[in-house]
Amino acid sequence: MDLIIQLLLGAVGGNIGGALFKNLSLGTLGNSIAGIIGGGLGGQILSAALGGAATGGMVSSVVGSGVGGIVLMAIVGFIKKSMAK
Repeated sequence: MDLIIQLLLGAVGGNIGGALFKNLSLGTLGNSIAGIIGGGLGGQILSAALGGAATGGMVSSVVGSGVGGIVLMAIVGFIKKSMAK
């Protein structure tokens, strides 16, 4: 169940990142896909790093997923923009 939440929050994070960094946006679908991947990775990494305490684990999972989605969307957007030049 945690993984599904991480993926959904990653998609939300990717789209928030696209709205914040309009010059790096990949479009709604691209932001969502990059966010899903980043959210899954970010949530898993942060949960593992901070341990699996019941409440703290869920909070870290939520934060890691959202931030991971934003970060990966921004990285992919930056690479795409750099390659287009």
